[in-house]
Amino acid sequence: MSEPAISIRNLTKVYPIPFKRERVVAVHDLSLSVEPGQVYGLLGPNGSGKSTTMKILLGLVSATSGTTRIFGRDSTRVESHEEVGYLPENPYFYKFLTAGETLRFYGRLCGMGGQALRDRVHELLAVVGLEDAEHRRLGGFSKGMLQRIGLAQALIQEPRLLVLDEPTAGVDPAGSRDIRDLILQFKARGITVLLCSHLLGQVQEVCDRVGILHKGRLVCEGELDKLVAIENQTQLIFENASPELLARFEAEAAACGARLVEKSKPHAPLERFFLEVTK
Repeated sequence: MSEPAISIRNLTKVYPIPFKRERVVAVHDLSLSVEPGQVYGLLGPNGSGKSTTMKILLGLVSATSGTTRIFGRDSTRVESHEEVGYLPENPYFYKFLTAGETLRFYGRLCGMGGQALRDRVHELLAVVGLEDAEHRRLGGFSKGMLQRIGLAQALIQEPRLLVLDEPTAGVDPAGSRDIRDLILQFKARGITVLLCSHLLGQVQEVCDRVGILHKGRLVCEGELDKLVAIENQTQLIFENASPELLARFEAEAAACGARLVEKSKPHAPLERFFLEVTK
């Protein structure tokens, strides 16, 4: 049996408040697993412990107690991060570098070089749709373009696990859709994705499982389809149904003890409508 991509067991993080005899429990006894190849959504309001959990997993913050493992290796050890790519919520880049220079810089930090690195840079620029911007300085990039170059740098060493913290923050709807499509491409390639996002519509489109944190505790976790399904309701959508057919259907349902809760025209998602009218 393969090791989980991410394994968190009884994780707790306590921050002392300076100059006060008080403590803040950012994460309390958190346990969860993410299987290889899944897109897992880590959700919760501000201050729920999402970012703290990610930083502990990435070795940026030490845990008070508990364990975190990446593909079976203790995440406190540097070698466990060799197969991990990370895009923080507010990435910082050297604005005087071009897109190509930025990726070559991160590639060299990962020990890459020569023709292999040059080929990887061209490949990633094509993947994120920036092949025409290879020689443009990042100082002239839009927020959406910076997020794309952030995704490219997170992929430079071909990671098996991709950690994305609010990847569409400040991005317009078209750019947000493109990033969503990229996440689905990563999933198709077998890359495990841990996604933190406040855009619940996007999460619903890409995630296999979600965990919801509140005040540092895991309050809900499971397969997304099962969590959002309304157990005692069934939705039927008709096309070109006459009023007579609908009336007969409602009467038959009532005779069987079913109650019609709502009857309305289906709505396209707002994002789709926005993209269609602004195309």
